[in-house]
Amino acid sequence: MKRKNYIFTNKRHSEKAIMSTNLGIISIVSMIIVIYLTYQREGDATSGYGMTGFFATIFSLIGLGLGVAALREKDTYKLFAWLGTVFNVLMLACMAFLIYLGRMS
Repeated sequence: MKRKNYIFTNKRHSEKAIMSTNLGIISIVSMIIVIYLTYQREGDATSGYGMTGFFATIFSLIGLGLGVAALREKDTYKLFAWLGTVFNVLMLACMAFLIYLGRMS
């Protein structure tokens, strides 16, 4: 008869990491929507689109801070911390690229 091995642990998912992932997803989705709507208007972006980009950047900065803080926590799973950090860095890179493109024209 095969014996089952169980491993009991006190690890948990960090609330900071989950919030970081949520903020990263919200930021990325809102920027995809803004880029799509601006494309539909043939590049004519309203001020509301700019404010959405600004708030998405603020959310992404906060999410990046939470993700880095969650990575430093002990006895927690790191999946959501890594996901949140990566999503927020991608969002900030996208925003930097959009600002660069805006300066080129």
